[in-house]
Amino acid sequence: MQQKIALLLIDVQLGFYDSSWGNRNNPQAEENIKKLLLAFRDMKKPVFHVQHLSLNLNSPLAAYQTGVEFMDFAKPVLGERIFQKNVNSAFIGTQLEEKLHESGIDIIVIAGISTDHCVSTSTRMASNLGFDTYVIADATIAFGRKGYNGTNYSADIVHEISLASLHNEFSTVINTNDFLKLLSSALDVTNS
Repeated sequence: MQQKIALLLIDVQLGFYDSSWGNRNNPQAEENIKKLLLAFRDMKKPVFHVQHLSLNLNSPLAAYQTGVEFMDFAKPVLGERIFQKNVNSAFIGTQLEEKLHESGIDIIVIAGISTDHCVSTSTRMASNLGFDTYVIADATIAFGRKGYNGTNYSADIVHEISLASLHNEFSTVINTNDFLKLLSSALDVTNS
């Protein structure tokens, strides 16, 4: 039985270039997100964009600030839906779940920012809602964090632990090139 697949880009916004976030990982993430986006567009598969509108007026992602805008390479085109949120989950306070079901989507491919916050939360919810979910490891970005006990964790550690907690529990975690090979050859999906 063929399934229908969609790309979900989470918070690929200019505000994440702000230095207030600290050090990040995956310097190639933007290029990989672009590869995924172009592949889905070329194959005429649905793309959904999630945009974070922070309620914190000092956030680089606050509404009406330039940081809230999508990065240039990830700007939605005609026909691609945008879902705006102000919490970590792309499903809370949006019509995302409803629109995915209306479109007959079975498989969700997730990329974006940040691995341990909105990507992780949205992935867990997608899985709990019954979607077959893929997270593209090298098309997601994490930032360094300070733990409850004052320990500093690098962006790479935050990223890897976050992905480890998702893999084979809530999603399949895979890199861009491996996923694109799977998409073009082995994944049983329909174009309609």
